[in-house]
Amino acid sequence: MTNSWATSGADLHLEPVPGRGVRAGLTEALREAARSGRLAPGARLPSSRSLAADLGIARNTVAEAYAELVAEGWLTARRGSGTRVAERARLRRPAAAVPVRRPVRAQTSYSLKPGSPDLGGFPRAAWLAAARRALTEAPNEAFGYGDPRGRVELREVLAGYLARARGVYADPERIVLCAGFGQGLTLLARMLRARRVREVAVEGYGLDVHRELLTGAGLRTRPLAVDGSGARTSELAGTGAGAVLLTPAHQFPTGAALTPGRRAAAVDWARSTGGLILEDDYDGEFRYDRQPVGALQGLDPDRVVYLGTASKSLAPGLRMGWMVVPGPLMDEVLAVKGRTDWSSGALDQLTLAEFIRSGAYDRHVREMRLRYRRRRDELVAAVGDRAEVSGIAAGLHAVLDLPPGGERAALRAAAWQDLGLLPLSFFRHPAAVMPPREALVVGFGTPPQSAWAPTLAALVAALP
Repeated sequence: MTNSWATSGADLHLEPVPGRGVRAGLTEALREAARSGRLAPGARLPSSRSLAADLGIARNTVAEAYAELVAEGWLTARRGSGTRVAERARLRRPAAAVPVRRPVRAQTSYSLKPGSPDLGGFPRAAWLAAARRALTEAPNEAFGYGDPRGRVELREVLAGYLARARGVYADPERIVLCAGFGQGLTLLARMLRARRVREVAVEGYGLDVHRELLTGAGLRTRPLAVDGSGARTSELAGTGAGAVLLTPAHQFPTGAALTPGRRAAAVDWARSTGGLILEDDYDGEFRYDRQPVGALQGLDPDRVVYLGTASKSLAPGLRMGWMVVPGPLMDEVLAVKGRTDWSSGALDQLTLAEFIRSGAYDRHVREMRLRYRRRRDELVAAVGDRAEVSGIAAGLHAVLDLPPGGERAALRAAAWQDLGLLPLSFFRHPAAVMPPREALVVGFGTPPQSAWAPTLAALVAALP
């Protein structure tokens, strides 16, 4: 015989208040659930028969409790609609229960702040098709806790893709999936700290959030000067750093590609000192004027940790990232990650594996590469000779160098245009000793396609 509680429709998780008698205790429990908001206005209650069976009490007891609360105005009862919590004004909170005010993020009508792709370009239909296939074919064990490195299906597909598209030596056993670059960097920072590393060299221009992740793990950051050839890796020898964080293919945010000589200097430093190179390949797929610059990791897979994500190629909201870890470090990375610190969900991993395997990922990247190249060309044409545009061989942003005083004037005018812009100085390491540079970092990949034209017009209007 089927238990009635298993088919009663709604489970209230309700217990009569003890010490009051069964009917009075049930009435008080229901009243308090409605008063506190645990039972929302309009919520339908189980029938008296179902609730009585669930609680193991007489049906009349439940009916009498319902009737009393209807009379008090807490519940309503209409034929064909059942018994529901009455629609009423919410009770005022006690003075002590003032909600905590959360910081409000400033919004602008237009944004050219770098760091995001065109979110409207996310391939919903193709992703949904891949998700359906992945869910249909997923083995039962995929719904368990699994391997802390991530699903093997995605690691195998990524190994092939990274070798083909980025020149990365990536054995599936050396890939660790993580929830975006931030989690990957945090894990590596903890591992470095456990190795008694105290200082990490970083590029003189870069994201403050990455520096904060390193310092949050107890590491100091030492800036390397950045110029048109990327970070000056020759400076590593004098830093005493145990690791260096680099963006070799497309320096963020200046856009410079690390030259072969500086790549070799970084690898030589790592080999001679036992240091580690953390390679952030954040937008390696988007190069426009020639073949993509290959990953630094290919020069020495034992001294470079390669980090990549789907944040720019697909969407940051997927929280999908990966690390290719040198073999001797795998146990240390997994020890820090732990068996309870998982990355993105198994179904998302299986979906991405199917998305790449089917060729949909390559098609999407090609489509978006054409879209971003058109935007880049339109940006250069619209700016004309009002600013010097650089860093545009790859990526989703450009740097606009301005004459003295131009940066402040442009930011002030952008505010009037309700346009979100960031200056190059925003990304400068506080301890950097490079000459100041007045420039704007323009994220031309950020606006949705429908807003690109007015956003570009607002930028041109803001330029001095």
